[in-house]
Amino acid sequence: MPEKKRILVIDNEEGICRMVEAVLNDRGYEVAACTRSFEAVEQFVPGRWDLVITDVKMPGMNGLEVLQKVKEKDPAVPVVMITAYATVEMSIQALRRGAYDMLTKPFEPEELLYRVKNALQQTQLIEENRSLREELDGEFRVDNIVGASAGLKDLLEKVKKVAVRDISVLITGESGTGKELVAQAIHHHSPRQGGRFVAINCGALPESLLESELFGYRRGAFTGAKEDRPGLLEAANGGTLFLDEVGNLPIEVQKKLLRFLQEREFLRLGDTAPRKVDVRILSATNTNLKAATKAGSFREDLYYRLNAVNLHLPPLRERVADIPLLAAHFIRRQNAKFGTAVKGFSPDALSAASAYAWPGNIRELKNAVEGSLALESGELISLAVLSQFIETPNPGTEGEQAPGDGSGFAGAVDRFEEEYFRALLRKTHGNVEAAAAEAGINLATIYRKMKKYGIRREESI
Repeated sequence: MPEKKRILVIDNEEGICRMVEAVLNDRGYEVAACTRSFEAVEQFVPGRWDLVITDVKMPGMNGLEVLQKVKEKDPAVPVVMITAYATVEMSIQALRRGAYDMLTKPFEPEELLYRVKNALQQTQLIEENRSLREELDGEFRVDNIVGASAGLKDLLEKVKKVAVRDISVLITGESGTGKELVAQAIHHHSPRQGGRFVAINCGALPESLLESELFGYRRGAFTGAKEDRPGLLEAANGGTLFLDEVGNLPIEVQKKLLRFLQEREFLRLGDTAPRKVDVRILSATNTNLKAATKAGSFREDLYYRLNAVNLHLPPLRERVADIPLLAAHFIRRQNAKFGTAVKGFSPDALSAASAYAWPGNIRELKNAVEGSLALESGELISLAVLSQFIETPNPGTEGEQAPGDGSGFAGAVDRFEEEYFRALLRKTHGNVEAAAAEAGINLATIYRKMKKYGIRREESI
């Protein structure tokens, strides 16, 4: 059963207090009435009341003073003022001090209930917005980005450092590695976190629309432009504009974006007067922009403007240690969403997931987990279910041929590989990630070779 809304009524007329209390009690509200304004303010506790209704004209402390004191203690609580002498000047004073509404005596019970309902809806919206902001704040905190690999930790340290400096950042990495999440984390940890985070995928819009989406247009600038329309640069004023897949920007749009980065001003389509906005530009790409500049498809001067700092996200195949953590994170979210109680992957499914190359990176892992949970009826995601979403080793194999019998070329290769990987792990004192970096191969390959030759990391520590 929903909790009753609590309303405090302050009026020096006992008759008004009793009438308001009776009307609100009949509708299921919890009401407390007070005829002494000083006592009401002294006993007012932030968070206890969902709404305050107060008369304006009262002896001692009048309603405007009550409003001010209540708002000082609890700025979020809505206050409805009651008066028999409503004037424009009084209404303006009340609204400036934070009153939600004015109710003029005499009033009908239906009118009172209507005003109360509207005021309480505001309380609910404020609470929902606060909860949503807390949820988003938590999601985009650097500390809450899932992963424990050395490469990711190093990246997140850089994110914290660049976030506080108002410079352009180019985020690179394969598709699905979480580039937008990193951009949102930069925005959240920056002085601009109170402003909007506006994102656009530069590869998802046709060239004819991209320029007008970014910079806006004047009425009559082209066929169908029936009114002035601001672009995303203006929408992000005071905040951050994130250009995803920035390598897809047409040359003409690149030219206008470069002018904005240099002059901090731009022209809407069809306009002659430049406009200034205060926007930080973050961009991302899964292509080699340096190569694109040499090929002439991307302006070199724009590249250096966008790439004041480069943050590169490693692919998931180089973050094998993070796969169980990410999978557990996605499973928890799905359990919370659908009321399920799946505990994780079965051992063979986890082994297959760790050995898989994940060409779609984190996005592919998320989709595989969600799809598996939709089909799995047990407590653990089985290999049979997971194999419907990713390529897994055939039953009875480990995805690698068994070591050779010691003779011939195959045996020589096996002996070389085993000794090489044992020596490599001894050199890095059992640090698998460092071994992968030293060898110039991905972590999945290292783990497969360790399994193939029975090499245990603990032996090298």
